Amino acid sequence: MSEIEELIKRIEELRLNMIKAKEGRSYTDPEVVAASQALDEVLDKYQEMLMKKSKKD
Repeated sequence: MSEIEELIKRIEELRLNMIKAKEGRSYTDPEVVAASQALDEVLDKYQEMLMKKSKKD
């Protein structure tokens, strides 16, 4: 599995985790914020990889 595919899989896992964390909580709940930040970090890595790949092509 390529690094990009692994990131996509991780993004989906973290997205589902954030949805579960949000159930019954506000968006400012520390658990929801932590889940969102974890997802943001992986999304940033994914975006960086796409940008680097497009520069190579």
